[in-house]
Formats: sequence, C-alpha cells, structure tokens
Amino acid sequence: MLSVYEGFFTGGARIVHSDVVRGLAEGGQSHQVLSIHDEVHREATRQRMEDDACYRALTGGGVGVRSLGRASGASVPAARPAVFSGPELAETARAMAAADVILSLKEQPLGLLNQAGLPRRPVVVCLHRSDPENQGAALDELKAAIADGTVVACVCCAESTRQAYRAAGVPGELLHVIPNGVDLLRFRPDPAARLAFRAERGIPAAAPVVVFAARYAEMKNVPLFLRAARSWLAGRSDGHVLMCGAGMTAENGALRADLAEAFGAGSPPDGRVHLLGVRHDMETVYAAADVVSLTSASGEAAPLCLIEGMMCGAVPVTTDVGDSAALVSGHGAVTPFCPDAIAAAWSTAVANRADLTPALLRSRERFSRTRMIAAYAALLDGVHARHTAGHASLA
Repeated sequence: MLSVYEGFFTGGARIVHSDVVRGLAEGGQSHQVLSIHDEVHREATRQRMEDDACYRALTGGGVGVRSLGRASGASVPAARPAVFSGPELAETARAMAAADVILSLKEQPLGLLNQAGLPRRPVVVCLHRSDPENQGAALDELKAAIADGTVVACVCCAESTRQAYRAAGVPGELLHVIPNGVDLLRFRPDPAARLAFRAERGIPAAAPVVVFAARYAEMKNVPLFLRAARSWLAGRSDGHVLMCGAGMTAENGALRADLAEAFGAGSPPDGRVHLLGVRHDMETVYAAADVVSLTSASGEAAPLCLIEGMMCGAVPVTTDVGDSAALVSGHGAVTPFCPDAIAAAWSTAVANRADLTPALLRSRERFSRTRMIAAYAALLDGVHARHTAGHASLA
C-alpha cells in the first residue's frame, strides 16, 4: 500500500489517516507514504515534515516516508491544477510501481496521481470534509479520476461527507462510510493527569475549564468562540479557557486581533485564556477540561476533537456542522451560532458533567480505533482482491 499526502501539517484528517496507516501496518499490511510537500506555512505556523507528530509516529512504527521536497505557503485550495517536474513524476512513479493499492489522503493529491504516464493502480480516496465544492480544483480531479477508472472507492469519515460528495456528483456506490475512531487506551479519563496539568498552568483543581482544539482557520469560526468565551468568563470568575492548535499562539497577529475585538483593547481577564499552540499531549489537555467546544461554521465532517475530548471525559458542546450533532447526541449539546447561547451551554455542561459521565463511558466502543482500522482493512483487502482478479482474467 502507498498513501499519498499533500503534506504533513496539523489537522484531524492527517491524525486519523496516519493512525489508520500505522494500524494497518501493525496488522501485517506493507505501507509506505509519499508526501508532496516536506514543509508548509499555514495557520501562521511553519510546519516541517520532520517535526510533525504524525510523521514521527509513522516512521517510529516502521512505515517508510518519502517526500517530493516541495515547500508551500498556500493556505487555500489551489484554483488551478498543479504542474509537476520530471524528477517529481519519476519519484512518484517509483513509489506507485511498488504498490498494489494507493490511498489518497483527501482529494488534493489526485492532482499528482492523475498525471499522464504514471503506473495505473487502484486508488482509494479518503474524504474528511463536508464541503467538496470548497476544495478548489480538487473536486474536478476526483471526478476525472473516477471517470477514467483510477479511483475505485472513496472512504467517507462521516455520513455528512457521503451525502455532500454524492450531491456533488460522485457515484453513490463508490462512497463507503467508516466513522473516525481513536486509541481508547490513550484517550481516557485520567484524574492524575488532570490535576498535574492544571497545577502546571496555575488552574485551580475545582475551576471549570473549556478547551477549544482547532487550527486557526476561517471554518473554525475563532471569533465566535472568543465572543462566547468573553460572555462565559464574565459570568464565571473562576473559569478558564484553553486554545490549542496551529496558530493558537500570541505570535499569530490575526488571533491577537480577534482577541482584541472580542475582549476590547485589554487582555482577557486575569490571564484566563491560555494560548497553547500545537500540543502533542492532547489526551492530557482534554483530561484537564470539563468541556470540549467547537464553533465551526462549515466544512466539518466528524470532528476528531469532539471524539477525543469525549473519550477523556469532557462534555462536548458544538455548532451543528457535518456529523457533529450526531456525534454528541446524548453526550453533550448542540448550539446555535450565538455567543451567549454557547456560553450558557458551557455552564450547563459543567453543571451536568457528573451526570453525563456514564453515557460517555458507555459510548467508548463506538469510537474505537480497533473498529475503524478493521473496517479499513476489510475495504482495502476487497479492493486488492478485485484488482488481482481483474489482472488474472486478462492473462
């Protein structure tokens, strides 16, 4: 198997896909990864492949990773198909020739895989959003790859993804839903880690804490989250807010402007908004929180932050985007795009956290990494078997 990435940078899709690849390799499949970029600058953060947690997890698990060596400052989908050099295509051809089946992490790498002259291999595209029309040239590349028979299946991480891509013209029989899952041994309630993290940050053990785990991007609706934080902190003198992800640092000028607009010319009260940036110990951050919040306006499918936070005991509160409402049903709250309503939902979640804990614990198997990887393995084994049978019939 060969997985092709646009690049290594923070985001739920890359975390899920890398975990799948590592899990499939642990189960005996042979996997390699090809990344188009080895460095990107987005969300006001320079992100090098070698520094990325997914890259380290893959290589540490014995999965080989190579790169075409591109660097990119782009933070929006390309409007026109990319142009690749002869050496880049030769490197891609070598990687493809050694594979039986190719996984494309989202549809963006199809701009490379659709290039003429590359070896023909069945391609499975892994889709992780609910707004295909907002992906620049990538949707056209997906349709072209389907039309010429290269793409033989699409894995959708959510029902909203399946519905959106079917409405965009992708044949329904190619769309398979495999819900996201997480490592339940890693993401679990941890009272000791909760207390240690709070002590490190100067947060009292009994203080209510809301965590927002997202990259700094328009779809995440950071200004709405900050307006909700202002409303909530004004009524909770003991409350704290944690913001994690690429661009969630004081060095991000756009975030500083958002903070100034939400809270006025001054800083958030008493330093109770903690800008943590990219963290590689999110299980500890979630365990320290009472609420995991998402205020996204578009694009979400099955947000990983909600699943990871829930599995660590944080109550999810989210806007109704993608499959978010279905994910948190019975476990948390869905809000309108209103800061005061979001703040009120946070307070209710904090008050009801103990009552919601049994439901969160009962739902753990539903979000199992083991279940997710087994479903991917079954799909890929089927693709490989059909491809092998097709070649045998031509012999």
